[in-house]
Amino acid sequence: MAVLESPRLGPIVFDSEQVIRFPAGLPAFEDETEFLLVAREATAPVVFLQSVLRPELAFITLPVTAVAPDYNLGLSPEDHRQLGGEPDAGSLLALAIVTVGPERRPTANLLAPVVIDLARRRGAQLLRPASGYSHAHELPLPCS
Repeated sequence: MAVLESPRLGPIVFDSEQVIRFPAGLPAFEDETEFLLVAREATAPVVFLQSVLRPELAFITLPVTAVAPDYNLGLSPEDHRQLGGEPDAGSLLALAIVTVGPERRPTANLLAPVVIDLARRRGAQLLRPASGYSHAHELPLPCS
């Protein structure tokens, strides 16, 4: 077991079998190839995509179906190649990276979801240019 000290999420205990590998990294973070999925009951359905190599780097994500219940992922043969082959039924997790900032509504990137084959522990951010989805899908603000 290893411990990652995340400045945002605190200590995260994990073993190597929990690491998700992104062979191509993520756009603008091509050198970041190893991540952990961190879900906390208090922040559900949020899933944090925590870099193993850079503890200060963690992405806020939501399952795409939490944002758009009828989301159609529609994987291509090239997508399957990036994920290491055709995934088993039920082994895919599609996440939308959330952007938050002062004086703006939070948005979710449905145009380029992070897709993870949980069985292979392999992921990629896949661009869906003809999908009609937005890179800045507005999320509702939480009620106070």
